[in-house]
Amino acid sequence: MRQIKSQRRRARAVRKTRVDEADEDSAVIAVEAASTEDDFKKPEALSDVLHGPHDNNRDRLLSSVNRNLALEMVRVTESAAVAAARWLGKGDKMAADAAAVRAMRAKLKEVDFEGVVVVGEGAKDQAPMLFPGECVGSGAGPRADVAVDPLDGTSLIAGGKDGAIAVIAIAERGAMFDPGPVAFYVDKIAVGPEAAGHVNLSRSPTVNVHAIAKAKRKAVADVTCAVLDRDRHVGLVEELRLAGARIKLIADGDVEAALATCDPESGVDALFGVGGAAEGVAAAAALRCAGGEMQAQLWPRDAADAAAMRAAGCDLTRVLRTEDLCGGGAVLFAATGVSDGRALRGVRFRSGGARSSSLVMRFPSRTVRRVETEHTWLDEGRPAVASSLDEDEYERIYDAR
Repeated sequence: MRQIKSQRRRARAVRKTRVDEADEDSAVIAVEAASTEDDFKKPEALSDVLHGPHDNNRDRLLSSVNRNLALEMVRVTESAAVAAARWLGKGDKMAADAAAVRAMRAKLKEVDFEGVVVVGEGAKDQAPMLFPGECVGSGAGPRADVAVDPLDGTSLIAGGKDGAIAVIAIAERGAMFDPGPVAFYVDKIAVGPEAAGHVNLSRSPTVNVHAIAKAKRKAVADVTCAVLDRDRHVGLVEELRLAGARIKLIADGDVEAALATCDPESGVDALFGVGGAAEGVAAAAALRCAGGEMQAQLWPRDAADAAAMRAAGCDLTRVLRTEDLCGGGAVLFAATGVSDGRALRGVRFRSGGARSSSLVMRFPSRTVRRVETEHTWLDEGRPAVASSLDEDEYERIYDAR
């Protein structure tokens, strides 16, 4: 009788859950279900286990499952990077961008989440794009805002130059700044963790350079500032020179430059100047994950731009902080190198496959992972990602020009 009772007690083992608190990054729910039919209960929803019943559990779920979602986003950027890398040096930035967009869109359909593109790239220069408001993902899983740039540095790829990357950022629904259809550019400053909290966009570049030097305990003459090589930055470059700072002029790719401020080995201490608003939001997501800082202010190109922004309700005087650009309690950022850059190596092709270099970051854990991936084509000479255009799509791209 005692043996029978003991067996019954073991059979009625109560289902239990546990969260590994030693590492927020390993927040994996372990469930041991009862083995008898009488004691079996339907498992609770993952969000109920983590947070208790809540009407907005699908929104809150992102913070608990973003570990797996982060890896899925690496696959998304890898797909775009491999597709775009085939156009390196071929002089056709539209085709390279279209290949990256096509690959990223196809891969996003396989990811279990309900995403809405808040920030897409391409509208300001009529390039192929994942458009704002587009729904991405399988529709199952957490709701999220999405910022994408399938190919940051289209001109770099077309010209066979370094610094192009594929980028995606994910945040909780409603957490990303929406620049709208008229706000294409922002004036920005970006710094890494050491200088975070020591800069202010409202101050002059000279004051900010001195603040960065003090925060990083180095001479002003040793501070390196990345600036997009544009006519609009002639005055900025001259002031930075007079302040005594070193200047690294970049042709494109200010997301990669902002990311470089968080890497001590990159040699870049800060990013200054006017760049795309879409790139600004994506870079803010990366900096938030890495502990850096970005500040931005809407920058109209002319009086017509300013009037359109005001009509749309934009505040042209407001300085947007990192959390204003990408807020919320959970943020993911993933990037894959297309061509060699300061932070990531470009795609390397070999017989029957390729090798890619990526990084993925998360907030609030501030985990940063570097991922080296070997891709093997499913069919000889044919990649396992969308990487080429059929003739009809190629013609449509050129007609769109």
